[in-house]
Amino acid sequence: MLFGIDPLLGPDLLMILRAMGHGDEIVIVDANYPATSNAKRLVRLDGVDTSQALAAVLSVMPLDSFVESPANGMQVVGKPDEVPAALADFQTIIDRSAGFPVAVGRIERFSFYERAKTCFAVVATSDRRLYANIILTKGVIGGDGKIVA
Repeated sequence: MLFGIDPLLGPDLLMILRAMGHGDEIVIVDANYPATSNAKRLVRLDGVDTSQALAAVLSVMPLDSFVESPANGMQVVGKPDEVPAALADFQTIIDRSAGFPVAVGRIERFSFYERAKTCFAVVATSDRRLYANIILTKGVIGGDGKIVA
């Protein structure tokens, strides 16, 4: 155990988060997502939902303030403006932790899959909610230890 580190952040995930650089992306996915076949690096968080994983990751990783949308969820097929429960949850978590205003963007399903394949890592959860997937772009921590926004 470590002080100040969410216990969901095990050694493999902490190593990945620390190795990521500014602009690298990580995707947190639900139980239906084809994680194993689409990951450069895969970390499993079984028994955890994507909201719990998102909160844990954002407790140590800044979002990128230099891109239009540093957090992107998957659009509902055929209903691109619908906000599924998981996405609403993600927005609440990001509002609480980002340190600057971030609106969660949405990416069409197959475009989301293609972008996720290029991510630094995939965090697979056992979340059974539909559309409970999010791509995060890592930001910068300045010399003063604060998020550069």
